Amino acid sequence: MNNEVLIPATRRQQFSGVGVAPGRVVGQVRQMPKPVQEPRANAAVAADVNLAVQGQRIKDAAKAVQAELRSRAAAVEGEGREVLEATALMAADPMLVKSAIKLLAPEVPGGARTPERAIWEAGEAVAEKLRALGGYMAERATDVLDVRARIVSELRGLPAPGIPVSDIPFILAAEDLAPADTATLDPAKIIALITSSGGPQSHTAILARALGLPAVVAARGVDGIADGTEVYVDGAAGSITAEPDAELIVAAAAWAAQASTLTAFNGANVLADGLRIPLLANVGTGADAIKAAAAGAEGVGLLRTEFCFLDRDEEPTVEEQIAAYGAVFAAFPGKKVVVRTLDAGADKPLPFLTNADEPNPALGVRGYRTDLTSPGVLERQLLAIAAAESVHQAEVWVMAPMISTSDEAADFAALCAAAGLKTPGVMVEVPSAALTAATVLREVAFASLGTNDLTQYAMAADRQLGPLAALNNPWQPAVLQLVKLTADGAALASSASGLPKPVGVCGEAAADPALAVVLVGLGVASLSMSARALAAVSAVLPTVTLDQARHLAFTALAAPSATEARAAVRAGLPILDELGL
Repeated sequence: MNNEVLIPATRRQQFSGVGVAPGRVVGQVRQMPKPVQEPRANAAVAADVNLAVQGQRIKDAAKAVQAELRSRAAAVEGEGREVLEATALMAADPMLVKSAIKLLAPEVPGGARTPERAIWEAGEAVAEKLRALGGYMAERATDVLDVRARIVSELRGLPAPGIPVSDIPFILAAEDLAPADTATLDPAKIIALITSSGGPQSHTAILARALGLPAVVAARGVDGIADGTEVYVDGAAGSITAEPDAELIVAAAAWAAQASTLTAFNGANVLADGLRIPLLANVGTGADAIKAAAAGAEGVGLLRTEFCFLDRDEEPTVEEQIAAYGAVFAAFPGKKVVVRTLDAGADKPLPFLTNADEPNPALGVRGYRTDLTSPGVLERQLLAIAAAESVHQAEVWVMAPMISTSDEAADFAALCAAAGLKTPGVMVEVPSAALTAATVLREVAFASLGTNDLTQYAMAADRQLGPLAALNNPWQPAVLQLVKLTADGAALASSASGLPKPVGVCGEAAADPALAVVLVGLGVASLSMSARALAAVSAVLPTVTLDQARHLAFTALAAPSATEARAAVRAGLPILDELGL
């Protein structure tokens, strides 16, 4: 964004978007720097130019960008590392580099291009192909364009695009943020995020929650606020006010004081009537697990095993997997650790496992389904999980992603049994699994709701698209109905003891304190979230009884829209405003 065209916001000008991470702050806006300028289409290319040398320049630039992204990935943990490693893979994508090199030749229609122009056009072609595929692959188009800009900057000898530098903490504004940028945000410098695009489950939203930064997305016009403008951001209400008055400044100060006194989670979450609802953590690595344990997490509700597989051309060995999983198990002796088997495919393609040419990857061979096309990978992973469990004291549960039918659930349970794993489960993120939860759960010991994907598939709305943010919202009554159907099915598929099969939530919905109350009221038995969300959720749940949670849940179910569902529940939970959540 070119600052010369930004118009200073008028006093009290307001912007409305989707609040994705709570908090009330006041600060000066800094806009993301203007994007890398498009190379000239008609730049002259010398007749005697050495095509091999020019092609090598593109290869070297791509490798340099990949190395820089890998270096940044090594310096962060959790979601940030996963995003950076995936983007690094994109930087060395053979399709992108080869397509660019072909455009250097003079016989190509339109004539020879400069390396900068060649990578620009090749990147656009790849991104357009991904957009046409829709779903998760459309999400990767942003990554390709980010990588393209970085390679062009490398070819020009200029710094890569990135977060602006400031001597004082600031509120970062942008149209949207590239995954590689959101992955390395410094909460010591950036106090809030506001974007004019994106959705409630975009990279920006997920990482803002993981970092504990107040954030509002899909707020049209905020990318036009001039640098230096003071604004008030309410990440719970989804509102932004330029040049705030004294009342809003006092509100931000009050929130800061409340947030500083928010009691850390003590590791035992109990409702007001004594019902225990365990609060678990979502982790990806041993380092994540150590931080989660320190934050009081009662266990792990989602161990993402993709970290062990990313940035590789071949499957990791069983020994490598044992070490990776064992590092997480070691942090939670005697406590539950729920392992999600490899969720490859769609936005996480792996060269040794998935097919990049699928016409619609979001609906293709993904998660558990990869066992159909690449048998053996899942079996070896289960053996590695069992081996790691045998040398640690964690209580290991294992679940498969993208389960759609009871037959698939039964097949997965049989694979777990063959590996020596005693507690098999399924992810409920495909609507069919929620609708037939009673039969699906008869085959396994538990279920965990992946609300990010369940919302996306139920509403047929790409979670990365700002214009669809209202649809792609876990407060949608249709999504809440699917949660209730899953819990009801779990009650019908009772265990040998006569108790319902346990249903947890490990999607982003669990990190919203208001929605956490609703989920408990719908019959969810445990909640898993980023470690940073534990304190806020644990401050709210003990203030309600199960009957109160049920009443609020049915209020949300009866609402005609996500907005009205959320408003009605928040009205019944005054503690949220007291805590600024």
